[in-house]
Amino acid sequence: MTASSPFCSFLVPGQYVSHPDHPEWGRGQVQSATGRRVVVMFPHAGKVAFDAMVVQLTVLD
Repeated sequence: MTASSPFCSFLVPGQYVSHPDHPEWGRGQVQSATGRRVVVMFPHAGKVAFDAMVVQLTVLD
């Protein structure tokens, strides 16, 4: 990755994900994904924002 190609998350709104370090949060739904910033609504943690370069969420089927 170069300075001219900023990181962009592969996640899209509507996808379901889980947090690898917090399975107790449950199945979260991606609310938004803009650049590195991803916002997910988890049933047991509420709305949580992540830096997609730091946290690698697991995509669920």
